[in-house]
Amino acid sequence: MMSSSSSPPPPSIPTGGGGFFRGYTKLCKGLAVILLLVHLLIQLFPSAVTYLALVPGRTIPFAWNLITGGYVELTIPGVIISIVGLLLFGKLLEPLWGSEELSKFIFVVNFSTSVCVFITAIALYYTTQEESYLYAPLSGFYGVLTGLLVGIKQLMSEQELNLFVLKIKAKWIPSLVALISVIVSFFVKELVSYLPVILFGIYMSWIYLRYFQRRLETGLKGDPSEEFSFSSFFPEFLRPVLDPIASIFHRLLCGRSERADARGQTLDTTPLPGSDSIEANRRRERGQRALEQRLAEKLAAVKSSEGTSQDASDKV
Repeated sequence: MMSSSSSPPPPSIPTGGGGFFRGYTKLCKGLAVILLLVHLLIQLFPSAVTYLALVPGRTIPFAWNLITGGYVELTIPGVIISIVGLLLFGKLLEPLWGSEELSKFIFVVNFSTSVCVFITAIALYYTTQEESYLYAPLSGFYGVLTGLLVGIKQLMSEQELNLFVLKIKAKWIPSLVALISVIVSFFVKELVSYLPVILFGIYMSWIYLRYFQRRLETGLKGDPSEEFSFSSFFPEFLRPVLDPIASIFHRLLCGRSERADARGQTLDTTPLPGSDSIEANRRRERGQRALEQRLAEKLAAVKSSEGTSQDASDKV
């Protein structure tokens, strides 16, 4: 069920008889296999955690754990959640982004999240002098999973999802995950180590999608729409407080490019009042139409291949 909106409807989540069990992409299947194999390796050789998980005190010289740490799941529930989440979220996003962009997104979010967790652990050590911050292994794919949820928020923000007895729009899922993670960490100390991974995963994925992702359908970088602003992750009453803070980071990230654009506009003509928001809406509409077209083409290709295999089986 879709909510009414003035903007074009977001791409809908494919449904159908056995559709839930089909359509998983090769990229996500491959990453799922890697998650499983790394977990088995850790179970067979526990000492491998030192070399693969993110251990801040040993990241130098073991710098590769900034990448491998995200693929290390130490528990069976953890590896199950990571694999299922990867397959489901990738099934939604890869037809819209493409394999190359999805793999780039996963790499960027995984690496940047690990860097942020590393810096946080070092800062906490120098603040508290607790060596546990240096040598406790930090790992998990949750940063990427929450990042994929941010991608779903961007592309399918108004899509309503059924969560047990609740119906909630996709745009609130990352915020809900962050809130639940913070609350649970107060009562379950074992989960505290996952909290920075989850929160930085959400933030770094938003930074990438907001300012750096190049959208093939428009040829532009980022998503400047108000619906994807930082304050959109929070309730309406908090936005007047958050918007001024977010604007500081906005100027740091793209102030130079905006000044260049402004100089270009003064050479051409003075923009009409409100023209920025109109242009942003036009870009969003063009991008939405292109995304829907790509999704329709993907679905048609899947149905065609299924029909071909069915005909072949009937002939046999």
